[in-house]
Amino acid sequence: MKYASLLLLFLLPACGTDKPAEPAATTTSTPAPALSPDEVRLNPAQEKAAGVETGAFVWKNMTSDVQANGVIDVPPQNMASISAIMGGYVQRVAVLPGQRVAKGGTVAVLRHPDYIQLQQQYLQSKARVEFLTQELERQKILDAEDVGAKRKLQQARADYASEQATLRATTAQLQLLGLPLARLNRGEITPSVVLTSPIGGYVKSVSINPGQYVNPQDVLVEVVDRSDLQLELKVFERDIARVKIGQRILFKIPSRGSSEDLTARIFLVGKAFNDGPQRTVSVHAHLEPERDDVLPGQYVAAHIQTTGRRQPTLPEDAVVQAGEFSYVFTQTKPGTYRRYRVQTGPSENGDVALTLLDTGADTTRLVRHGAYFLDAELKKGQEQE
Repeated sequence: MKYASLLLLFLLPACGTDKPAEPAATTTSTPAPALSPDEVRLNPAQEKAAGVETGAFVWKNMTSDVQANGVIDVPPQNMASISAIMGGYVQRVAVLPGQRVAKGGTVAVLRHPDYIQLQQQYLQSKARVEFLTQELERQKILDAEDVGAKRKLQQARADYASEQATLRATTAQLQLLGLPLARLNRGEITPSVVLTSPIGGYVKSVSINPGQYVNPQDVLVEVVDRSDLQLELKVFERDIARVKIGQRILFKIPSRGSSEDLTARIFLVGKAFNDGPQRTVSVHAHLEPERDDVLPGQYVAAHIQTTGRRQPTLPEDAVVQAGEFSYVFTQTKPGTYRRYRVQTGPSENGDVALTLLDTGADTTRLVRHGAYFLDAELKKGQEQE
């Protein structure tokens, strides 16, 4: 009983001191501020892997190009369409397409009875002029001696003048045909006419064959002189005000299958619009230097380099196209980047001119390399949200 009382005395204080345990204190941290839809955050490892580099605009003298299409051509005086002055039958063809022909060289020979008849008329007219010359001299002598009638002298003068006109006209026709008058004056009649080239160059086309009858309006042979090859470009109305004489042109010939840029320089800008639904103006340029490996009629795609001005530029891989806008990134603080809208201008040698459309960008910390990685991370964050 004594021991039981003592045990009860020890248990009562122990029960009085039992209190519920206090909960452990919880530690709280301030949440990171949320990023705007145009911001992206990278850790140092990501920045290194993406090769992110920042810097400022580089000011360069940028030229803005005017795009134009056209063909390689020669001036009109370097092309000849050879036809027959009088219709006739083709006796011989002396050239083939692509063949070199000298100025005055034979391209074809024609024959026809009319050529013989014209020479006959010339010889008859010449003989009649000689007779009328003598008759006029006799009438002058008779008139001086007051023997002949005035009417006969006047008639002789009229006949002589009329026949002289006929002879001159016949002579001009024979010269147009290219018939040799020296041989004809010796009485030699030529049954054929030789067609010659008025310029030296290469035969572009031959549209005749032996035995064929040709009319004066038919083009028999075409000859092209390639010594003055030019560009003939069609420039649209909206661009023509920027095109000036002396500007440089870079152009490609798609049919060559080469990416080589050929050069030319403008020497003539048209002063009127060409016929057709598209309002274009013709622009002519000389090749620099002259080339032998291009052909008249080849299609070209050209860029006319207009007058340049100093503009802020970034490398082309610093500009990201997203929808209807272009963007660049700038570093707002370590590890955080924000994108800004820009308007792109002309590009040259891997750089592109830019105009900022949004305000507040730090133009001293623009992302010059790694912009596409930042854009990919930005899109990834937006998709997760």
